[in-house]
Amino acid sequence: MRLKTTLFGTTFAFSSIKEVMAKANEEKSGDILAGLAAGSGLERIAAKEVLSQLLVEELRENPVVSYEDDEVTRIIQDGVDAAVYERIRRWSIAELREYILAHTTGEADTRTLSRGLTSEVIAAVCKLMSNLDLVYAANKIRVPATCNTTIGLRGTLSTRLQPNHSTDSVDGITASLFEGLSYGCGDALIGLNPVNDTVHSLSEVLRRFDEVKNEWEIPTQICVLGHITTQIEAVRNGAPTDMIFQSIAGSQKGNTAFGFSAETVREAQALLAEKGTASGPNVLYFETGQGSELSSNAHHGADQVTMEARCYGFAKAFHPFMVNTVVGFIGPEYLYNSRQVIRAGLEDHFMGKLTGVPMGCDCCYTNHMQADQNDIENLSLLLSCAGINYILGVPTSDDVMLNYQTNAYHDVGAIREILGLRPIREFDQWLEKMGITENGRLTKYAGDPTIFTRRKRS
Repeated sequence: MRLKTTLFGTTFAFSSIKEVMAKANEEKSGDILAGLAAGSGLERIAAKEVLSQLLVEELRENPVVSYEDDEVTRIIQDGVDAAVYERIRRWSIAELREYILAHTTGEADTRTLSRGLTSEVIAAVCKLMSNLDLVYAANKIRVPATCNTTIGLRGTLSTRLQPNHSTDSVDGITASLFEGLSYGCGDALIGLNPVNDTVHSLSEVLRRFDEVKNEWEIPTQICVLGHITTQIEAVRNGAPTDMIFQSIAGSQKGNTAFGFSAETVREAQALLAEKGTASGPNVLYFETGQGSELSSNAHHGADQVTMEARCYGFAKAFHPFMVNTVVGFIGPEYLYNSRQVIRAGLEDHFMGKLTGVPMGCDCCYTNHMQADQNDIENLSLLLSCAGINYILGVPTSDDVMLNYQTNAYHDVGAIREILGLRPIREFDQWLEKMGITENGRLTKYAGDPTIFTRRKRS
């Protein structure tokens, strides 16, 4: 295994694959904070050159957290298809990159390939790709999933409708929900981030979502994004829900800091099979975000892209309906500016898809970052070109509860029209029936929540 190279008369020697992986990463403020980043552009290029010549089997045999010490590593390693791995284990990471990007490599080829890859390998090949490479490669892959409806089919772009409220007022939430529906949002999910993570509060909101969904016969999914244990208790007490949510990390230590384990997720799955309101098999929703492991000192000396890839390896084992990276939410300590946020969003989407999970993105930023709304719109358009399953929508792009900015309700309509995309088929038909869209385009009723209060359901 070669861990050194010479560029322009300077020799760069790296102590481990973990160091190569970290220094090959595109510049991220989180890696700098952790003391892992390349010290110069030339050192970054040297690390990429070394990484490109490492073999798939060398990356697999050197996970960033040991098999014995980490549940996430065990889940990733045990999930590898032995036959596929045997075929590609002697490939270099450069050869893997060329195979993925080759125009002769189709979606079926890539889906088969993914079964033989560990998260570290997926992170490695990501580090050798440009932004355009990440868009092109991700666009080849579709990862559909089915809850009540099916997300991720080619030709569609979906949205999670996020009607957050600063006090969890059910009436205020409902008003925002109606506005979002009137803009054609909500086919992926009607999903709220609660202020109060209590069984009573979650149950109250879930019952309102269920009432609206049934009253207006909306073909979608509902969820309230409390802690997984709170949601479990709410469902046990009779609260209606299609999915259960949890933020996840790329290490067991990170998941412990979030207050759950793989066994907790299995418990949620079993409960939803018994008491959930969904008709399909995919009933879990996971969120991730580069830097979360470092924030809880659970990164084990690994860079944030590699740890993020491991999140998707963990998620894959549970066959979720939705996974999204909340890119830019944690703040400038981990992603400093728009360049880093856009890069991270494209990385995460590609890595998730190559892993085999149904990826979305909360294209967001906080006001203390060097980013603005134009940057987020740029990212959402790039990801839509890359074939992302869904983005988020909030009123006027400003979430009054979480105090961050993401895509507005009306953004998705513009992107769908630009790229010729539609919502999930059943939801698309419902929008037409409601008069909100006509031939796939928003009508005069777009943005008018009173269409739900001025008339009875027909």
